[in-house]
Amino acid sequence: MRIGKAAAGSKSSTTTKLVFICVALLGGFLLVDLLWASSSSSSSSFNWPLPTSNVLVFPNQTLPKAKKDGDAGPQRILSATFADLPAPQLKWEKMATSPVPRLDGAALQINDLLYVFAGYGTIDHVHSHVDIYNFTANSWGGTFDMPKEMAHSHLGMVTDGRYIYVVTGQYGPQCRGPTARNFVLDTETKQWQDLPPLPVPRYAPATQLWRGRLHVMGGSKENRHTPGLEHWSIAVKNGKALETEWRTEIPIPRGGPHRACVVFDDRLYVFGGQEGDFMAKPGSPIFKCSRRNEVVYDDVYMLDDDMKWKVLPPMPKPDSHIEFAWAIVNRSLVIVGGTTEKHPNTKKMTLVGEIFQFQFDTQKWKVIGKLPYRVKTTLVGFWNGWLYFTSGQRDKGPDDPAPRKVIGEMWRTKLKLL
Repeated sequence: MRIGKAAAGSKSSTTTKLVFICVALLGGFLLVDLLWASSSSSSSSFNWPLPTSNVLVFPNQTLPKAKKDGDAGPQRILSATFADLPAPQLKWEKMATSPVPRLDGAALQINDLLYVFAGYGTIDHVHSHVDIYNFTANSWGGTFDMPKEMAHSHLGMVTDGRYIYVVTGQYGPQCRGPTARNFVLDTETKQWQDLPPLPVPRYAPATQLWRGRLHVMGGSKENRHTPGLEHWSIAVKNGKALETEWRTEIPIPRGGPHRACVVFDDRLYVFGGQEGDFMAKPGSPIFKCSRRNEVVYDDVYMLDDDMKWKVLPPMPKPDSHIEFAWAIVNRSLVIVGGTTEKHPNTKKMTLVGEIFQFQFDTQKWKVIGKLPYRVKTTLVGFWNGWLYFTSGQRDKGPDDPAPRKVIGEMWRTKLKLL
């Protein structure tokens, strides 16, 4: 009996164990299946790699910041196009392209002719000639050479309606040094003459004719980066200097290159500009350009009858590389494109795609239109109701305002100012 009960108990225990094993295996399969399903769903919803190069996040949005060195939390990310301002769309017409592309060139209009000088073709090649665009014929022609000793970019330049006065600038490609040599062009004879050199060379100084004197102010110093505050003038008439030396004038309130400088109603105005610029890399045999910190500003100054600088209302946004990007239309100044402050996240240079109007009588600003693309160092003219611009360096596309291609395109739009 004892043996029989033991055998029966042993058999019952074995059956119970088999049941528990089966239940455990079934539970395990169910758990594995549940975990697989959960993992698959999670992976398909959140773990696919996201594109980053074309994602634009507007200023009022935040994205989670990836953990790095134990840091985590939301980060404010600005759209690449954060600096664009609302502006009317204009109808643009593409005209004949310049014979060569130009960056940091110079241009002045005399009647229906736009004289276009020098500039970079590429960072390693600079132009040493003049091209002429005829607004009446809407065509290019009349190319001629510049003096061999004349600067190739970052020029100061102004005209009295016949003679073009050319001041200082960078000699050569990349980030080579400046020259103090100055010249004057007689546009009727295409002959060049020397002018007395500046006391020291400058890059892209503000330059204008005012009250019988050629004024040169600001720009960058010889290292290409340090802002200059100096202001000189020399008496000129009919393409000749009436003095042998430059006279020291009241310094400009804020130094630096790439600003617009105009005279209207016997007042001298200076608009925008920047402090700092690219410099030659130390020890580079080709003076290879190396970027340094730049501060673009929206300052506007006027020199009054007492030879004192007066601060005027600032531009709609900081703007630089506009020394030849303007035209006076009726009683307004029109400024086309430029560069503004660098992107705060990417630190890339940001180009300007708007046209600004400054009304001299009211001293008020308007944003009056958009360009076909953002572009800096435009060369501007106005003829018979049409606003023209050519050359410069354009953006990478509608969603990327960083500079890319050096261009020679010519565009125009019908402009009606109120």
